[in-house]
Amino acid sequence: MYEILSKFAQTWGLGFFVLMFAVAVAYALWPSNKENSKQRPIGRSMKGNLEMSETDKEVDVLSGVETTGHSWDGIKELNNPLPRWWLYVWYGTIFWAILYMIAMPALPSLPGLGSRNTPGVLGMSDRSAVAESVATLHAERSAASAELLTASLQDIQNNLDLQQFAMAMGESAFGDNCATCHGAGGRGAKGYPMLADDVWLWDGTLDGIEQTIRHGIRHEEDVDTRFSAMPAFGRDGLLTSVQIDDLVQYVLSVSGHEANAGMAARGEGLFQSNCASCHGMDAKGSRDVGAPNLTDADWLYGSSPDDIRATITNARNSHMPAWQGRLDDATIKALAVYVHSLGGGE
Repeated sequence: MYEILSKFAQTWGLGFFVLMFAVAVAYALWPSNKENSKQRPIGRSMKGNLEMSETDKEVDVLSGVETTGHSWDGIKELNNPLPRWWLYVWYGTIFWAILYMIAMPALPSLPGLGSRNTPGVLGMSDRSAVAESVATLHAERSAASAELLTASLQDIQNNLDLQQFAMAMGESAFGDNCATCHGAGGRGAKGYPMLADDVWLWDGTLDGIEQTIRHGIRHEEDVDTRFSAMPAFGRDGLLTSVQIDDLVQYVLSVSGHEANAGMAARGEGLFQSNCASCHGMDAKGSRDVGAPNLTDADWLYGSSPDDIRATITNARNSHMPAWQGRLDDATIKALAVYVHSLGGGE
């Protein structure tokens, strides 16, 4: 019995409800002709003019149209009917609403439906349509993702269709996982490398970028992570404050900034004995240990004397997580292709 009532509520019950609604609307709109109706009590308008009763209506002399009996500052309101075109449009919208309620999901919680809405005779459902679209997209991506897994990074670069798929997939994954630090489009920020230039601390090739993404930088839980450690020369007491000031001036001088010549000369010896093992005798850095080139104009943490002093004193051993295990292999490959394409890939 419950199933019968539920089916009736979903189909004929809705139609019955709509029919009753239409009858009520038609009754309310149907013109009435009550010439013999009782007179309404004569009241007064806001300005004190007498309202006309239904059996004693006033007709405007100039237009020949009845008035409503309302008057504002001597201006009387005519009782003109609504334009037919407007009425037809209105009736059409009501008719369309009735058809829509029958055809599409519309009314919630009618008797017999519980907490569900009426499903409509067409059985349309936005939720089902979205679910089908997502399932179709997943199926399409699964096939392309499987191809990514078996293709080398060079193969992806040489296959235009696969490259476009990897770019789209990588851009989406970058926005979800990497843009928080590296910024939209890899523009970077202070302390977070720009990926859209040609400056690389480690390796800017496709394989090198994949290695960095997969194993991270200074990610201690991954034995294959890229690792280097800059000593905190000031915090750990390796250099005095005066020596650090000399070293700051030397770094400024080799990067083309204005520097104190005497302090820079003293700082050169300190650099060779404390910093050259990583940054090189010429201060051009080394990708083997992720040591930046100190002679160019690209600075990860800032090029002001205060920024350089803070770096030498406390070191800058930033961390990048290893994405292996968090992202699947196809996504990591797609990310490598996308990052390589940002402008600085080698």
